[in-house]
Amino acid sequence: MRKIIVVIMALVMIISGCGKKNAIKDTIIVGLDESPIGYVDKSGEIVGFEVDLAREAIKRAGAKPEFKIINWNEKEIELNSGEIDMIWNGMDITPERKEIMLFSKPYMDNYLLILVSQGNPLQIYSEVDFGGKKIGVKAGTTAEYHIIETATINDSLQELKTYDNDEKVFIALKNGEIDALISDEIVARYLMAKNGYKFDIIPKTLGKKHEYGIGFRKNDKELRDAIQKAFDSMIKDGTARKISEKWFQADLIRSGK
Repeated sequence: MRKIIVVIMALVMIISGCGKKNAIKDTIIVGLDESPIGYVDKSGEIVGFEVDLAREAIKRAGAKPEFKIINWNEKEIELNSGEIDMIWNGMDITPERKEIMLFSKPYMDNYLLILVSQGNPLQIYSEVDFGGKKIGVKAGTTAEYHIIETATINDSLQELKTYDNDEKVFIALKNGEIDALISDEIVARYLMAKNGYKFDIIPKTLGKKHEYGIGFRKNDKELRDAIQKAFDSMIKDGTARKISEKWFQADLIRSGK
C-alpha cells in the first residue's frame, strides 16, 4: 500500500510539473527611470518604447509585468535587493555592469552625441573643445562615465553638470545653463523630434559604439533565458520592429544574434 501511495504522489508531482508553463514568478517587476523611452505620461501611466517591448516580452514568457520608476544611480541596489527583477531602460552593456548583473543579448546599438546651441556659437566640434566649458549629462549614464574616466577632458572642464533625467539636460542647454550636452543618440533624436529643439548635433560621435541590453540579477539565468526567448520571438515575427516604428518611425532593433 505504501508503495502505491509513493507512486501516486510521484505521478502527481510529474503531472503538476508538466502543467506549469515556466518557473519564473507570476509578476515581473521592471525597473526604469524617467526617460524618453520609459516615462509617466499625463494620465499617470508608465509608457514608452521599452515599456511596450518589456510588456510584450513578459506576457509571452507567461507572466505579468509591473513597472517601477527608480533612481538610475541606484539601479544596481534596486535589482540586487529584489525591489525589481530586471532593468529594461536603454542600459548600455559595459564590463563593469557585467560584473554585477546578467545581461540579455544586445538588442540596439547606441552612440554618444554632442549637442550644442544652434549655430554652434562656442565652436565646439569635439570633446577636445570642452576646455573651460560647462557640459551637461544625465547622472549615472555612460555619458557621465565617459567624461569622468577621460581625465584630460574632465580636468579641463569648467564644470560637469549632472541632472536626474534626460529632459532636464536638454532644457538646461535650451536655457543656456550649459554650453553643450552629451546624450545617447536614440534619446537625443527622440527628444529633439518630440520637443522641436533646434540644437546642432556634432557629426563626430564620442568613443565607441555602445549596445543596449536588459539587465538581470546574476543568479536569475532562468528569467533571463525566458525573456530572451520571448524577445527573440518578437524579433522573428516583426512585433519588435512594429514597436520601434511606432516610437521612432524606424526599425532600430538588432537581430539579437
